[in-house]
Amino acid sequence: MSKFGKAAAAAGVLAAAQMGEAVYFYRRTMKRNQAKTERTIKMAGTDWNQYMELIQARKEYMLAQPHKEVSIHSEDGLKLHATYFPNGNEKKVVICFHGYTSQGMSDFIGLSDYYLKRGYSMLLPDARAHGKSEGEYIGFGCLDRKDALGWIHWVMEQCKEDVQILLHGISMGGATVLMTSGLNLPKQVKGIISDCGFTSPKEVFTHVLHNMYHLPSVPLISITDWMNRKKAGYGMDECNAAREVRKAKVPILLIHGDADTFVPYQMCEEIYKNCASEKKKLIIKGAAHAESYYKDREAYEKALDQLVDQVIVTR
Repeated sequence: MSKFGKAAAAAGVLAAAQMGEAVYFYRRTMKRNQAKTERTIKMAGTDWNQYMELIQARKEYMLAQPHKEVSIHSEDGLKLHATYFPNGNEKKVVICFHGYTSQGMSDFIGLSDYYLKRGYSMLLPDARAHGKSEGEYIGFGCLDRKDALGWIHWVMEQCKEDVQILLHGISMGGATVLMTSGLNLPKQVKGIISDCGFTSPKEVFTHVLHNMYHLPSVPLISITDWMNRKKAGYGMDECNAAREVRKAKVPILLIHGDADTFVPYQMCEEIYKNCASEKKKLIIKGAAHAESYYKDREAYEKALDQLVDQVIVTR
C-alpha cells in the first residue's frame, strides 16, 4: 500500500472512531432512555445527603397540599405533563422548571416552602423527554422555551387575565427560563429567576468534555450538533441564554454557586453582562451545582423577596 493509501486508511479509522465516540456521548446525553439521573448527580458532585432531613420534611408538607396532574400539547404534538398546586386565590403563580434528568416534583421540594407559604400557586412541569412528559430527545432549553410559553398560556386560562406569573428554573430549567426571556412574553409574566442556568448546550457540553472526560471538544461537538439537528431538530448553540437575554424585558434574578463545577458560575457572569432588562445576581460562596438555596437559604430568600416586592402587586 502506498503512503497515500496508508494515510487515507488511517484517516478513515480515526474518523470512524470519532464518529463512534460522538454517537456514544450523544445517546447517553440526549436520549431520554439513556440519560440517567444517577449519572447526572454524580457528575454534578453535590452532596444531597446532608439536606435529606429538610427535604423530606418539606416534601411531606408539600404533598399534603391540594394538587392535581394537568397536561398540554407542545407545538410539535407531544403531551406534556405537570403537577399543579392551586393556592390562595390563584392570582400569583410560579412556574418551576427542573434540571437535566430530573422531573417537576423533584427540584423544587425545598423552595415549595417559600412559595406555598406566601400564597403562590405552583405549576411544576416535567420537561419534554422527562418524567411523565412525552418526547425522545431532551430539549436543553432550546425546545423547552416554547413548551414554557405553552405552560404560561395554560396558567392564564386557568387563573384568568389578572394573574401574575413568575418563572423559576434550576440548571437546565434555569437555562430554559432565560431562553424564554427572549420570546414575546405576555404581560402577565412579571419576573424570572434562574438558578445555575447555562448559556447553551454546546458550551456546557464543551465544559464537561474538557473538565470531566479530559477530551477535546473538536470534532465531537460538531458531530453532535449535526446529529442533534437531524434527530431533535435544533443546533447545540442555536439558542444561547446569553444572547436571548439581550432581548429580555422583564426583571431577571440570576443565582449561582461559585463552587459549581458542572455549570461554571462564569456562565452566570456572561449572562448577567448581556442581560438587557433590569437584573440582579446572587453568587453563593461554596455552593455546588443547584445547592445555592440549601447552602444559604437566608440570602436566597432575601433575593427572592426583593424581586417579588418589586414585580408582584399585592391585592
